[in-house]
Amino acid sequence: MQFEKYPFEKLNELLKGIQPNEEFAPLTLTIGEPQFETPKCIQDELCNNVHLLNKYPKTAGEEELHEAVRGFVQKRFNVSLKPEQLILTFGTREVLFNFPQFLLATKEAPVMAFTNPFYQIYEGAAIASGAKVFYLDLTEQNGFKPQIDDRLRLADLVIINSPNNPTAAVMDMEELKRWVEAALEYDFVLINDECYSEIYTDVPPPSLLEASQAVGNESFENILVVNSISKRSSAPGLRSGFIAGDEKILQGYKRYRAYVGCASPLPLQKAAMKAWSDEAHVVHFRDAYRKNFKIAKEILGIDAPEATFYLWLKVEDDLEFTKKAYKEYNIKVLPGSFLGRNGIGKGFVRIALVYDEAKTKEALDRLKACLQND
Repeated sequence: MQFEKYPFEKLNELLKGIQPNEEFAPLTLTIGEPQFETPKCIQDELCNNVHLLNKYPKTAGEEELHEAVRGFVQKRFNVSLKPEQLILTFGTREVLFNFPQFLLATKEAPVMAFTNPFYQIYEGAAIASGAKVFYLDLTEQNGFKPQIDDRLRLADLVIINSPNNPTAAVMDMEELKRWVEAALEYDFVLINDECYSEIYTDVPPPSLLEASQAVGNESFENILVVNSISKRSSAPGLRSGFIAGDEKILQGYKRYRAYVGCASPLPLQKAAMKAWSDEAHVVHFRDAYRKNFKIAKEILGIDAPEATFYLWLKVEDDLEFTKKAYKEYNIKVLPGSFLGRNGIGKGFVRIALVYDEAKTKEALDRLKACLQND
């Protein structure tokens, strides 16, 4: 198998040999990793259950964690899931990589489609599955939202991502409903990667599960979503996520997972129960990101996106801008061309506003100077 270099490896190669301006302290805005401290209540729950490390965790996870996650889905999306309609996962990266391999293993000539630019695990999964790929290009012309067309008749698996990484675009309920209808009409499995669903500025983004119910697909036939607490709770190290939806598909995937060996340790599950069950800390983090976008508006004149903590900033040349920002202002951003294929993403940089207000202001002041001197 021949996998593409990861975007961060490409970034290191791009910046190799460049001496950054030492007048500035280094700032990294490349990775979607919250830089806020994980809430104390979650840390305490982890520490209080360290003694459970002497036990093997079940692949299926503890029932209390199942209940906490289903409770989150009910409260947030007004969707009542049966136990068979949800599988706990070790974050979402592993499920986005191994689920396509499970689903496509028996297909003679599997076909995947996913948004472009994209989270590179989608591409890795396609390569590992031996799948042919076609891209759902996200451009300024389509509002950075995937479009439905007749190519989808050929697809076995389609991955969309709303709220979107890296563009920060959000599909509304009507758009998601059309995607559910397409999955049923063309008979492909549709996954929405909803990892940024809880980091929103004003209106809570809808879930594909809600859209499925809204069009009468109560059993979620062909419909799945993935989500995690990494962004929601500033706890990426807990690796707590889920995949939910079509129980006929999940029944076989649950058995497959028994062989994968990615059960979450019990102390982590206990801490995750606390995270999924508590909403107060999530409100706090949303407010912090909202303040960061207010700073971005004041400094760069950019309107806040509906969700995520990213700016998808248009520049003349994303590679040259990235090198200049590092060399002259000691700040790292991620070129959009590293996140897309066939020229999609070129001319944009992704900026992750994951720091506190003071560091965010400093970073954006430097970026403004870089833009003015570009």
